[in-house]
Amino acid sequence: MRNRLFNAGRAAAFTAALIMMPFASYAASGAGSYPFAAGSASLSITFGGGTAFDQNYQVFGIGGGYYIADGIEVGLDAEWWTGNSPSIQEYSPQVRAVFLRDRSVSPYAGVFYRRTLIEGYSGLDTVGLRAGAYFLTGGNLYFGAGLAQEVHLNCDETVYSSCAPIYPELLFAVVF
Repeated sequence: MRNRLFNAGRAAAFTAALIMMPFASYAASGAGSYPFAAGSASLSITFGGGTAFDQNYQVFGIGGGYYIADGIEVGLDAEWWTGNSPSIQEYSPQVRAVFLRDRSVSPYAGVFYRRTLIEGYSGLDTVGLRAGAYFLTGGNLYFGAGLAQEVHLNCDETVYSSCAPIYPELLFAVVF
């Protein structure tokens, strides 16, 4: 029987060692600055773990985003799964809208595409949706919590444990 792919780095983000620390810098300055304003940029660094093909991996990633308008971010993320075989790389362009309701809670929604390259297998194309909220705690710190669902477009159910997983997302951010 073929091994099945299960992405614990995403499916169990609340309990897995997935920590994202985006460091955002933005064009606006002063006490009235808002991290989701037009001209803001972000850099994210991902460290965590995942399970694929019944093996554990360390997951490392980097990403960047830019707010092209107030509350509208375009970005690109890349991840590398190391420590086991086959090797896995993921690349994901995305768009996210942050709804600027008030200065303490900002709901968000977004769409993404992901290309996953797995050594020895055909590439996997994925589209997805995400939604949640950012909670600004004051000063230069905020966190986010939400859900994402992805759909693997060319999914082989004899290889992958799920072709449309739903998983939680957590984000901790320091704004500079």
